[in-house]
Amino acid sequence: MILVCGENLIDYIQEPDDGPLPLFRAFPGGSPFNTAMAIGRQSVPVGYMMPTSSDSLGKLLRATLEASSVVCLGQPSDKPTALAVVSLNNGQPSYQFYRDDTADRQVTLESLKAKTPEVITALHVGGAGIAKGEDGDVVAEYAAQLSENGTSVTFDPNIRQAFIDSRALYLPRFTKMLNACDLMKLSDEDMEWLYPDETVEAAAQRIFEAQDLGLLILTKGGDGAVVFSKHGTQAIPSAPVPNLVDTVGAGDTFMATVISELSKRELIGKSAIRTASAKQIETVLTIAAKAAAINCGRKGCNPPTALELHS
Repeated sequence: MILVCGENLIDYIQEPDDGPLPLFRAFPGGSPFNTAMAIGRQSVPVGYMMPTSSDSLGKLLRATLEASSVVCLGQPSDKPTALAVVSLNNGQPSYQFYRDDTADRQVTLESLKAKTPEVITALHVGGAGIAKGEDGDVVAEYAAQLSENGTSVTFDPNIRQAFIDSRALYLPRFTKMLNACDLMKLSDEDMEWLYPDETVEAAAQRIFEAQDLGLLILTKGGDGAVVFSKHGTQAIPSAPVPNLVDTVGAGDTFMATVISELSKRELIGKSAIRTASAKQIETVLTIAAKAAAINCGRKGCNPPTALELHS
C-alpha cells in the first residue's frame, strides 16, 4: 500500500461569469488528497493518513476518497474542514486558503505511527503537509523516520505561498524532505519561489546532483516536463488538451500517475527506482502527461481511471 500525507480541503472554484457577482462550486481537494484519489482510481492500493472533519464537508471528502478506492486511515475530527477559494483567470487558478486549526492538521508523530500498516510500498508527502506549524514538523519527521527504515518516499511540495507563514521556518522542513525522498516533483513555479536567483533547470540539475535522488521531475505546465535521472535529462512533451476547462489538480494527477505506473512496474522502492531504464522513465512520464491532460478537460480535480487512461 502507498501512504499519503498532506492536506484535505474543499476547493470553492469559480464558475464562468453570468452576472456581477462571482459564482463558486464546492469540490473536494487538496494536493495530497487529489494524489491519493488519483492513485486509487488507477487501481493501486493507497491509504490516506490525515484526519477528515466530522462536519458535512469532511464527510464529503471521506466519501470521495472511498469512492475512488482509497482507504481512509485517519480518524474523523471535530475540527472544521479546511477551505480554499480558487479564482480563475483564463483557466489558470489563484488561491486563498483558510486552514488554521482545521481537521487535517490534527496529527502527532504517535498518531501517524499508530495508523501505519505493517506492509507499505511507499510514502507520498505533498502540498501543505509540511507548510507550517507543529503538524508540518510532524509530517517531515514521519517521512524522515520511514525513509531511515527503508521505505521509499516521494515528495511534491506544490508550494502555495498563502500556506506558508515563514519562509525561514519552511525551508528546513523542505530540506528534511529533500534528504528523505527518492522521487521528487517540482513545478517551475516551485523552483522560482525556492531558488529565485537561478534558472529553474539549472537549480533542478544542481539539486539532483547534490542529493541521492532516484528521479527528479521538473514540470513546466504546457511546456511539458524534464526528468533528471542517472541517464541524464529527458524532455517529456505535454499531452494535448482539446477542450481546456481548468488546470486544477493537473500536477497532482501527473504525480499520482508517475507513482502508480512505477508501482505497477515494481520500480517504486528505494533501490528499484534507481534501476529504471530511460525507456521505462519515458513511458511512465508520457502516461502521466496523458492523465494530466484528461484531468484538464474536466472541472476541478477529476483524475482518470486506469481504464480511461489505458483505453
